[in-house]
Amino acid sequence: MASPRILPSSPLQRLATIKEASPNSSTTGVSAVPAASPLEAFASDPIFSAFLSTDFDSARFSSQALSSGSAASRAESLQEAIRLLQKHLRAEVLARHPALLSQLSSLGEAETSLSSVRSAVSSLQSSLRRARQELAEPLHLVRSHTIQLSNLHAAADLLNSSARLLRLSKKLRDVMAQPTDRLDLAKAAEMHRDIELLYEERGLAGISAVEDEIRWLSETGNQLRSQAMKAVERGMDEHNQNDIWCGLQVFYNLGELRSTVDQLINKYKTSGVKSVGAALDMKAISATGGFGGPGSVHRSGTPQIGAGKKAGEALWERMGRCMDDLHKVVTAVWQLQTVLSKKRVPFTQVLFLHEVWQDGDPLLTDRVWDALIKSFASQMKSAFNTSSFVKEVFTLGYPKLFTMVENLLERISRDTDVKGFLSAVTLEGKDQMVAAINIFQTAFLALCLGRLSDYVNSIFPVSSRGSIPSKDQISRLILRIQEEIEAVKLHGHLMLLVLHEIGKVLLLLAERAEYQHVVNGAISIDPDPVRRLGTAAGGLGNSRTAVSVAISAGPEARQVTGPANPAQIKNFALCQHLQEIHTRISSITAALPTVAADVLSPSLGVIYGVACDSVTSLFQSMLDRLESCILQIHDQDFGSHGMDASMDNNASSYMDELQKCTVHFRNEFLSKLLPASATRFETICTSLVHRMASRVLLSFIRHAALIRPLSESGKLRMARDMAELELAVGQNLFPVEQLGAPYRALRAFRPMIFLETSQLQGSPLLNDLPPSVILHHLYSRGPEDLQSPMQRNKLTPLQYSLWLDSQGEDQVWKGIKATLDDYEIKVRSRGEKEFSPVYPLMLQIGSSISMGNSSQ
Repeated sequence: MASPRILPSSPLQRLATIKEASPNSSTTGVSAVPAASPLEAFASDPIFSAFLSTDFDSARFSSQALSSGSAASRAESLQEAIRLLQKHLRAEVLARHPALLSQLSSLGEAETSLSSVRSAVSSLQSSLRRARQELAEPLHLVRSHTIQLSNLHAAADLLNSSARLLRLSKKLRDVMAQPTDRLDLAKAAEMHRDIELLYEERGLAGISAVEDEIRWLSETGNQLRSQAMKAVERGMDEHNQNDIWCGLQVFYNLGELRSTVDQLINKYKTSGVKSVGAALDMKAISATGGFGGPGSVHRSGTPQIGAGKKAGEALWERMGRCMDDLHKVVTAVWQLQTVLSKKRVPFTQVLFLHEVWQDGDPLLTDRVWDALIKSFASQMKSAFNTSSFVKEVFTLGYPKLFTMVENLLERISRDTDVKGFLSAVTLEGKDQMVAAINIFQTAFLALCLGRLSDYVNSIFPVSSRGSIPSKDQISRLILRIQEEIEAVKLHGHLMLLVLHEIGKVLLLLAERAEYQHVVNGAISIDPDPVRRLGTAAGGLGNSRTAVSVAISAGPEARQVTGPANPAQIKNFALCQHLQEIHTRISSITAALPTVAADVLSPSLGVIYGVACDSVTSLFQSMLDRLESCILQIHDQDFGSHGMDASMDNNASSYMDELQKCTVHFRNEFLSKLLPASATRFETICTSLVHRMASRVLLSFIRHAALIRPLSESGKLRMARDMAELELAVGQNLFPVEQLGAPYRALRAFRPMIFLETSQLQGSPLLNDLPPSVILHHLYSRGPEDLQSPMQRNKLTPLQYSLWLDSQGEDQVWKGIKATLDDYEIKVRSRGEKEFSPVYPLMLQIGSSISMGNSSQ
């Protein structure tokens, strides 16, 4: 059997025990206050303290009790607490019974006093009702009189305002009754506005007399607006700013300036956009052109067969009218903007422009121009993509289209160029207009390039290598290039673009021409091409920058011993053709501005380079042969002293060979390169001959100066050889008198060799000779132990000549100075005190070279 549950001792149990143990109340009826209150015990109990909380939740307390596992004991405790509280409450009532009875008697007395107060209040309310009735009648009377007075004032004000409106209306009628030429619209508009404001602010609606005037005022306002708008539009169309100002003043006085300006801007903007759309309307063009009626234009925008010419003329006519309309619109809006930016409000002195425009907003002209540009660009793009006819007309006639746009921009700039005011179109706006037709510009340039490229490909076919076009074909090509330039000659920007395309064609021509060079056998490559020709006269120059195919120079192209072979003749013809192109295109571009000529300069340089390359190897080969003849001078004996040598009238053998070579070159080659007029090809062939002749003279002088020893009879023989050389070069290659410095050097060298050493110093002949030539010649006058650089370094004449080609005068002097130093050491080692007379002279000439280099 389970043992009975022993409940823990609770505060309630402890309180009940205390109560039972306490003594009872005395018999006198006054009970003692309980020793302790149950609430104090509840406050310290962990379970019952929750009942004293203001946020007690019975459901939460029940849930906790159930979850604790002792719900039954908890319920019993609660019952015990309830009994304890009831007992304690009963004890409290019994203990305070006399006080409670005393409070009940006080309540009775209060009820009696309240009844007397209630009757007094009722009497007071009755008195107040009588007083209210006596005061209500005067109040109603005062209120009625006040309303009557207010109505009298309102009626008087209405009558006064109505009378004023009628007086103003009469004045306005008098003004409007004036003749048209004397009618002051601005004054009438101001009076009209005053009447309107008076009508609206004073609330005069509904007055019959006033309403009659307002109906007339409305008609008058429409009349004023109509006349003012006519004045503004007339002034904008005729560029009469006075009319524009008069009209705007009317609208300002009417209080409608901003809305009127916006209306005008929208009107002109719409007009310009419609004009652009109408210009490219192929259906309208077909209808006005009178070619075919309905259906005469295909869906692609192409007219029926036979109607293309008329359609094209109609299209250009409409584009012309469109340009005129755009000019009219832009200049009209600019006139409006200018007037607004000049005139000020009379009292505030604020510009009228600021009445319709705020900082940061686009100007009136910019608003219109932006709309026109967007429409123009959109229509052009649409026409290009949807109408093959418009695309063809504007592509073929792009210079005309560009002229129209350029003239439009120029006219607008000219007509709106007024000091102190912004132009109607900015630089950016002009670029936008030109950019709108770029789509046709690209097609036009591609067409131009295609036409010329196709013709170049036809006269220089890739499949037929070695074929040379005829003179007529070259002339036609030049004529076509000239026609392309003439078509855009008056348009700077477009001309530059076309010249760029022509430059591409010239590069293609140079490439095809280079491809036609005949190559037979192995390619012969000169390790230092045109080296000696370049040294003779500043270099041939090779301006080829864009052609990457190397020029070939086979044995057939370089041979100079036999007659000109077919390969060389073809190269000659190619050179003449390219020279013709270069000369004529250069003459065409010479009449153009410098910036335009510079565009074709690189391409013409490539043409010139290919033309030179076609014959340069021939001239180089001939120069090599002539120099090999001159080198034989070192095999001759110029040191003998016999009379036979000096009296021999026959030329030296090497000079005979040189003369034969020049005669052969003249007859077999130069006669074909320069058939009739040497001046025609002087920039290529004659220039090459000029340089070759100059090189021959300088080469002879160089090697003649190296001859050592040189006797008196040898000098005579050398002088005779120089005369033969001058004759051979002058008759067969180039007039020696036109060679300049090389010819003067030859003429000075001949008498110089006969001068005594003492006469050389200060001789004017030395001024025409290179210092190195003089120094080398002086070796022939010096002792044997004064060796020349060639002897000192054991070089052959050819090797030493090649070294001289690669060095300047200062470097040559360093080599000569080394030999003079060696000579000085030898003389001093022998104990001699005197040097050869040439020694100080050579030092003096060398020092002049050093001084000249230091001063540069």
